[in-house]
Amino acid sequence: MIVQKLLPSDFVQRRLFCERMLEIIASDDVMLMVSNEAYFHLDGYVNKQNCGFWAAENPRELHQRPLHTAKVSVWCSISKVGIVGPYFFEEEGATITVTSERYVEMLCNFVRPQLRSLRVNMEEMWFQQDGATAHTARASMTVVRQMFPQHAVSRFGDVPWPPRSPDLSACDFFLWAYLKSKVYVRKPRTVDDLKVSIREDIATVPQEMLVNVIQNFEERLRTCIQQGRHLSDIIFRK
Repeated sequence: MIVQKLLPSDFVQRRLFCERMLEIIASDDVMLMVSNEAYFHLDGYVNKQNCGFWAAENPRELHQRPLHTAKVSVWCSISKVGIVGPYFFEEEGATITVTSERYVEMLCNFVRPQLRSLRVNMEEMWFQQDGATAHTARASMTVVRQMFPQHAVSRFGDVPWPPRSPDLSACDFFLWAYLKSKVYVRKPRTVDDLKVSIREDIATVPQEMLVNVIQNFEERLRTCIQQGRHLSDIIFRK
C-alpha cells in the first residue's frame, strides 16, 4: 500500500482516535459504517492517489498506461450487517468528479433509502468518512450531521478522523483490494461490464467476512495505540 508520510502531529491524533473508537464500539448496540470512494479503471488499475517514486539512480523502467483510460468512480460503505453500494458517480453513463453537491445527492437519494431498507437503527449507527473536500464541505457535513446526529466520524465531525490513515479504513485496507482480486478475473471489456462485475462481487461478499473485517478494525485500533505508525504488519484474515 502506498500511503502519505505521517506528520509528527498525526501520531497523537491517531492514538486519540483509536482510544475514542474503542470506547464507542465497546457497546454491543453500536454499529460502525465505514465509507469511501475509489476509481476502478477498465485496464485493471484501482486508483487511490497519485504516487511518484524517486531514487538516486534512474532505474530505466517504464510503466505504460493510456493517459485517459475508461473508469468508474465507486462509493461503498461497510458495516457488520452488509455493504451499502456500489454507487457510481456518473452522468449519462460518463464518470464524473465527486463534488460536495453530488455527494449530498448520493447521501440523500441513495444512502438514506438503502439504510431504511436494511432496517438499521440510525440513532445507533456511526458514519465514517475521510477528510476529502467533497465529504467535509459545509453542505456535506450538514447532511451527515442530520442523518447521523452526534455520530459522525469525520474531519469536523463528532469524532475527528485522523488524516493520512487509510490503514484504519476498512474500504482501504480490505474492500478495494478484495474487489480488484475478484472483478478483473472476468476480464471486463466495457465500462458496463466493469460495473456489473463490481455489483455482483459486492453482492457475494459473505456476512461472516464483514464481521471479521470489523473485528480486524478493532485489532488495528489497539495496535495503532501501541505504535502509532502505519500498520504494515496486520493482514486481513477470512
